[in-house]
Amino acid sequence: MNRVTVVVDTREQEPYAFESGCTEVVRRALPAGDYSVEGHEDSVAVERKTLEDFVSTVIRSRKRFTRELRRLCEYDAACVVVEADLRDILGGRYRSGAHPNAVLGTLLSIVVDFGIPVFFCSDRQAACRFVEGFLHRYHRKVSRRCEQDQTTNP
Repeated sequence: MNRVTVVVDTREQEPYAFESGCTEVVRRALPAGDYSVEGHEDSVAVERKTLEDFVSTVIRSRKRFTRELRRLCEYDAACVVVEADLRDILGGRYRSGAHPNAVLGTLLSIVVDFGIPVFFCSDRQAACRFVEGFLHRYHRKVSRRCEQDQTTNP
């Protein structure tokens, strides 16, 4: 696996510590999302959410989050990663008084209306691995595209 430099947004309060040894981390303000790949900050992003943050954001900060989703849906690759299971939402296992159907409805809107996948990664460790893999995969994809362009247009 090639080394990839991941950009972590300066507003991210609990950044992941990637342990694969293949990821370098720099902190800088991102136009959208919490994690991206250096040099591709306007093309790929991952928005990370704990369960509590996800519920709070989709219910109480809906306008701000909608603006963020509008930016993310224009990216080549973007997703929302939630450090919980869908059953946590369906079972209302969060501190907010929001009804699970309201949270589910907003979740479905993110996926269907904005075309941004939402991945439930069970917990922080699984989400960290997913985010690192997602960003490495994107980096590999654009690197291959650049190599092919150089081969056909020397």
